[in-house]
Amino acid sequence: MKVQMQETIEKLLILQDRDRKIHRVQHELTRIPTERDGLRAKATAAVAQLESTKNRVKQIESDRKRLELDVEAQKAQIERYANQQLQTRKNDEYRALALEIDHCRAEITKIEDQEIELMEQGEAAQKEISRATAEANAANKTAESQSAQLSQREENLSRELADLQNERSGLASAVDDAARVRYERLMRSKGDNVVVGVASSVCGGCHMKLPAQIVVNCKAQKELVSCNNCGRILYYTRDMELAASE
Repeated sequence: MKVQMQETIEKLLILQDRDRKIHRVQHELTRIPTERDGLRAKATAAVAQLESTKNRVKQIESDRKRLELDVEAQKAQIERYANQQLQTRKNDEYRALALEIDHCRAEITKIEDQEIELMEQGEAAQKEISRATAEANAANKTAESQSAQLSQREENLSRELADLQNERSGLASAVDDAARVRYERLMRSKGDNVVVGVASSVCGGCHMKLPAQIVVNCKAQKELVSCNNCGRILYYTRDMELAASE
């Protein structure tokens, strides 16, 4: 009976090990889509930044052309005022037209200052385009390379998971039906830490102190013994020698 119970515990421990590996692989597989989305997001953000910079350059060029038209309009206005000066014989009108001409010239100076500022912004934006282009290309290249690695990793993990699940089926079928049902019920509620050892009369799962009789029963290995607190299946360890004699 003792040997049979030892074998059952050993089979459950092996089964638990496979379940832990399966859970690890499943967890890694669930992370891959998120990692893939992260790579795409970085590449998309880099391209969006490049497009934003290009649009800013276009806007600067559009604003500069508008200012050029404004300068031409002011020059045309100056020419009209000058022609009116030639035609007037009144000093007041002449001086008024002269003031208008000065105002137009001041506007031209102001507009030209704005043009210079836009030219400087355009030069800076062109440099930004070069930098953003390099970053976008690098991000796309990285995304393609790492996405390929993720796909290969996903394929390897899927294959590993299939192998583990097939192996688990064989291991599970080798366990006594009652023990297996009990184990799998605990797996659903406790995760992959179901079969635990005892250290210093403490459950290896919930870490609560165990009654002396449970420790004795566990050492006897005549039946599956559960923690009175968490319900996990307990198994014998050398540390129980002292605990059982207390």
